[in-house]
Amino acid sequence: MKEQKAYYISAKELAERGLANIPDELQSSKHLIYSSPATLSFNSPGAQGFGVKRAGLAVPGSVMLLVAPGCCGRNTTMLAELGNYADRFYYLLQDDTDIITGRHLKRIPKAVKEVVDFHDPKPSCVMICITCVDALLGTDMERVCRKASEYAGVPVLPCYMYALTREGRVPPMTAVRKTVYELLEKRPKKSTTVNILGQFAPYMDGCELYDILRSLGVKKINEISRCKDFEEYLGMAEANFNLVLNPETRLAAEDIAKRLEIPSIELTRQYRIDKIHKQYQLLGGALGVQIDDAVYYEEAMATVAGFAERRKDLRAAIGECCNADPFELALALTEYGCEVTEIYGTVSGENFAYIKRLAEVSPETRIYTNLEPTMLYYDCSECKADITIGKDAGYYHPDAPNVAWNQEVQPFGYHGLVSLLKEIEDRL
Repeated sequence: MKEQKAYYISAKELAERGLANIPDELQSSKHLIYSSPATLSFNSPGAQGFGVKRAGLAVPGSVMLLVAPGCCGRNTTMLAELGNYADRFYYLLQDDTDIITGRHLKRIPKAVKEVVDFHDPKPSCVMICITCVDALLGTDMERVCRKASEYAGVPVLPCYMYALTREGRVPPMTAVRKTVYELLEKRPKKSTTVNILGQFAPYMDGCELYDILRSLGVKKINEISRCKDFEEYLGMAEANFNLVLNPETRLAAEDIAKRLEIPSIELTRQYRIDKIHKQYQLLGGALGVQIDDAVYYEEAMATVAGFAERRKDLRAAIGECCNADPFELALALTEYGCEVTEIYGTVSGENFAYIKRLAEVSPETRIYTNLEPTMLYYDCSECKADITIGKDAGYYHPDAPNVAWNQEVQPFGYHGLVSLLKEIEDRL
């Protein structure tokens, strides 16, 4: 009998194959999906606890009506235990007849009004979260929400919890990022106001991005997660421009640009210090100013130099359940003198450039995917790791120190890099 092993490919082999010839084993649409350790965070990688349902409640004062069969609604009750959500979730359960006939659609406006009348004070808006059932039924939720809004007297918006669209043009987490900004209405612009778009939790208080923006004359930095009330949320429409820090927010930024005429600039989370510096210079160029990041750059360089000296030849395994692109982070740690033995991640067009560079500096790095069924046979003894980064990597190497690095408060820039290296040191 042939011995079963987890499928992997080296960085060198994958780079040589090219983006157009990625092995089927690395593409989840080509095979059955393994319910892997990626599910340990309960929701999408790097966004622990922020699935569509919780993300839809990012609008201050909002509540959610979950329209779903009992099996889909049941796990929502766990979110109430996270705090401040017990009185924000309501349920309209579908039975077999609803699913077959769609009769539940007539009950939605009445259910929304019942929620609004029950809630004191009245919610700022009601998010209707629907599942794959309504996707298969072809439900026009935009129309249903308009009718519910007219009947209940508050804004009503749809949130699509469609796992079927995860690999489509507009995945659920991309769609919900657009939804949470749809209530913004055009206002006069303030040149000293900026929005940061990207996450449903704030960025670390010590992140230099805040200081850099203030040094450019910005007085008000808006993040939806920091808005204290609905009026402050509506004030995001006064921004002079948006900073997009997550590619899943591009659709939202495009919609805001179209509706509210607020342009956007996109920055990428990086852990390579030279790329962080270059990105700030490019931001300055886009704004027509000179950004001085010398203080932050020098502090980060000192941290990197000390880490590289103390941790020569450190072997690391990196997963995708962390606040980083695992391939970019692997490249960064390799440049800092570490040996990245394994990566567990999803290969895409956006990160293939990192893979090609990784093939030059660490050609033997093994690349696995969490969704490949053969990961059932993964054997950690085949490749050693002194440290693991990401909750999934920690699962695969249970005896190695683990830095989960998937906290809700988000890292970015030099501060994110320094914080990660310090946490690695602490765990070691």
